[in-house]
Amino acid sequence: MIRYILVLTFLVISFVPAAAQSLNRYLGDEATLYAQTKQVNQFFRRFNGEESSNGQRYQVNNPGYRDSEVRKRYLQMIFDLESPYVDKGQRNDFIDQVTKRSDPIILNFHTGDWFAEVTTQFLYYGQEYKVTLFLKLEEENMGYKWVITNVFFKPFHELFADEDDGKMRFLHPLSHELDFMNLIKVFKETRKVASYAASSFKPDYLTLFLYELKKGNLLFQTVHSVKFHFFQVPGWYFELSELRRSGPNSGWLISSLVDISEIDKDVLLKYIYYE
Repeated sequence: MIRYILVLTFLVISFVPAAAQSLNRYLGDEATLYAQTKQVNQFFRRFNGEESSNGQRYQVNNPGYRDSEVRKRYLQMIFDLESPYVDKGQRNDFIDQVTKRSDPIILNFHTGDWFAEVTTQFLYYGQEYKVTLFLKLEEENMGYKWVITNVFFKPFHELFADEDDGKMRFLHPLSHELDFMNLIKVFKETRKVASYAASSFKPDYLTLFLYELKKGNLLFQTVHSVKFHFFQVPGWYFELSELRRSGPNSGWLISSLVDISEIDKDVLLKYIYYE
């Protein structure tokens, strides 16, 4: 229920019907030829205005490199025009903000505030499960690599979900005088044992995930889907999804756009991470 409330709070925006004519109005006759954003790296170049209309990269000394008008044209291309989570008015405000000549906003591939969400499938004790992995780029030596930062796995979540049943559980402050022999009651009720952990305790699902992998209980099968979450533009969040369909408005596109405060950002991150 909480997830549905958060969806309504952050993602449900008035649906604006879109059609292919909208894209053609911005791009002209070349729309079908070059409108599809086929790679995530190309999305970054188009967002930043670093390639020409035929997909050729601009050199830094080229007058079109990061030009405001070039960027406005490409930014219209890289939105999902059929998404109910992208309001036309907000889209225009967003484009105006990032292409402001006095203070343009450029996405940073290596160090920016963005991360991937990957839905995978594993076998867990012989049964198929979906596992959601969260990854980010991390610098190492002279380069970068993708690393797993978080994981959501329903069986792990359910294992700790019933800890708080309203019943107070604690070890008496004089337990040391009994040589902590009252620990026997702690370990009898294993489903509630985390209730005796420090108040700062938070289940580390990534460690559990790696442990089960090492034990051979989790076996990777396939990747179902990939999407990306961006917080690089001040005051905004957007989601990047791959949309496979006919026509020019396809490929890697902004499928959700929300204007948020810093407080909202923390709540939205909890929603994304299933917390």
